[in-house]
Amino acid sequence: MEKQEIRTFGRRHGKKLSTRKQQLIANTLPGLLPRNIKNNGDLILEIGFGAGEHLRALAAERPDAEIIGAEPFMNGVAALLSAITSESDNTVRAEYKNIYIWPDDVRDLLRDSDLKFNQIWVLHPDPWPKARHEKRRLLHSEFLNIIGRALRPNGEIIIGTDHWEYFDWIVNQIPETNLCAEIPDIAVIKTRYQSKNMAETAAPKYLILRNKN
Repeated sequence: MEKQEIRTFGRRHGKKLSTRKQQLIANTLPGLLPRNIKNNGDLILEIGFGAGEHLRALAAERPDAEIIGAEPFMNGVAALLSAITSESDNTVRAEYKNIYIWPDDVRDLLRDSDLKFNQIWVLHPDPWPKARHEKRRLLHSEFLNIIGRALRPNGEIIIGTDHWEYFDWIVNQIPETNLCAEIPDIAVIKTRYQSKNMAETAAPKYLILRNKN
C-alpha cells in the first residue's frame, strides 16, 4: 500500500548547517533511528523536541529508560546531535546512549511500529494563534487519540504550553477523545521556546492525559 503523505505546517529546514552538523546527520543519525529499539523496559517519547534540552534532561534522569525524540525540523535534529556527541569523533556521549531520534512526522513512527510508551511529552507546540490557522494546531482530538493508542497501560501524555488560549483549546478537545485529564502542579526544565514566552504569560500550564479505563 502506498504511503499517504502527511501534511506538516512547520518548517523542515532553517539556516544552513555547519559542516559538523551535516556530518552528524549523514553519519551519526542513521544509527540512532528507533527501528532497532529493544522496547523491553520503560519507553518515553517526546514529540517536537526543539533543540533537545528537555529530551537530554530526560535521558540523563532516566538512564534505565529508552528515550525517543521525534522532530521533523532538521536544524533541531542537528542541534540535538551536536549536543549529545563528542566533538572529537562525533560519537554519542555515554550519558546519552539511551536516546533515539525520529527525524520526521511522529505519526509515521506510530503507524509503522508497535511501540508503546510509558510517557509521551509534548512541550510548547506551535499555538498557531491566528484564528485562520487554528486547523494547523497539532493537539486536536484526532491526534490526541493517535498518541493515546500508543500508551502502555497507566501511561500518560504530558502537555505543556505558555499560550493559555491554546491550553483552553486543548482542554476543549478532550471530550472528543478516549482520554481523561488532570491539571498537575509540576515544574519542567526550561526550553528555549519557554524562555522566549511569545505569549508573555506568567508561566506555562500543563495537562496530564491518560486513557479512560
